[in-house]
Amino acid sequence: MSGPGTAGAGPFAAHVRRARESGSLVVQPRMGFAGARRMREGLRAVRDVAAPTAGTVTVDSYTRVGEYARALEALRSGAELNGFPLVAHGARRTREVLDGVASQDFPVQVRHGSALAGRLVATACAAGADATEGGPVSYCLPYGRVPLRDSVRAWARCCELIAARAEPMHLETFGGGMLGQLCPPPMLVALSVLEALFFREHGVRSLSLSYAQQTHPGQDLEALAALHRLAAERLEGGPDGGPDWHVVLYTFMGVFPRSAAGALRLLEESARLAVRGGAARLVVKTPAEAHRIPTLEENVAALEFAAAVAADERDRIRARTRAGLRPAPAAGPYGVYEEAALLVDCVLEQAPTVGEALLRAFATGLLDVPYCLHPDNANRARAVVDPWGVLRWADPGRVPLPPRTRRAVSADAAVGSRQLLDMLGFNERRFDVEDVLGRRLADGAAA
Repeated sequence: MSGPGTAGAGPFAAHVRRARESGSLVVQPRMGFAGARRMREGLRAVRDVAAPTAGTVTVDSYTRVGEYARALEALRSGAELNGFPLVAHGARRTREVLDGVASQDFPVQVRHGSALAGRLVATACAAGADATEGGPVSYCLPYGRVPLRDSVRAWARCCELIAARAEPMHLETFGGGMLGQLCPPPMLVALSVLEALFFREHGVRSLSLSYAQQTHPGQDLEALAALHRLAAERLEGGPDGGPDWHVVLYTFMGVFPRSAAGALRLLEESARLAVRGGAARLVVKTPAEAHRIPTLEENVAALEFAAAVAADERDRIRARTRAGLRPAPAAGPYGVYEEAALLVDCVLEQAPTVGEALLRAFATGLLDVPYCLHPDNANRARAVVDPWGVLRWADPGRVPLPPRTRRAVSADAAVGSRQLLDMLGFNERRFDVEDVLGRRLADGAAA
């Protein structure tokens, strides 16, 4: 839901709020092209989709890690890049890409992946981008070996740059997408809330909290409910003030189904989950995900498909409501809210500021992302996907858990390489098997 205090929100937040008030889900791609002309064409194509959309300028990998000279060299030589080299193009050229395309009805977000994002964010601000994303933890631990303390310091400065801009700029925490998969939902929810609190501490007033689809729809639905509840409780605000916020869902970010049908089923599930879970925005993937970087046409097709599924799900919910049927409960047996709330409280007790609390929590293992190899992550915690697809703790390490949850932990921390690979491929197998079974049934019916 959109949070309280939306007066004065910038174009990005206002667009999302209008779509939500009209009963629509904003859909958004992960799209970036090296050339300015092609990037502008891509944004125009996304703008022209027959559904509420937000534009994305995804930055290339050289720029993400601060190798601006290499990005510029690649741009000049025509070498292949996997995104838009924002700093190499500069603020003036980027503004030319956005002018006449970005608007109140089509805001544009810069997505990147940089722990030390000061120059990148400054360029995005100067170019007039409506939003960006990241965070001191979520854009540090998964992407390299930059010390967490350096990232916290850099992101404090980024937030101050964003807060100082005359027109409000939106900032989305990537905390709910940590490593893409195999991070228990309570940790994802807690990290999303903690980064949002960090943003607010440094003056950002318009923000979104993310969550990435995992391996069990029921657990994911509960996680979205927990994220909404914790955001409402912890982000100060009321009818007359406070930060504007909404929740954004990411289509599954791990190993994708290889069949087109399986990939579309996964995308369909994420769109239905977004509507059922009250997300205001969905960042989509395409069926090309398992094979290569998607084309512009594939991005547009995925947006149209997700928007159609979301509309269908809204119609189903309305029909069930008219029939007097109760909606599926948002809270279930997984304890996501209880675990996430305890974790947020334990972290905030570590220090008077959110930034310092995050540093102390990782130093002591209170925050520990399973399978994350960053030097500032304890990497003692382990998670497992059970046979039903529920993502659970196998060994929480020093991560605080409610007594009921801790009693249920299997304490089987010895996750071998074969088991890890099996878990990484859970959604790939699940949706590709559905495709195979469907084709076999169709063949049998035809015979």
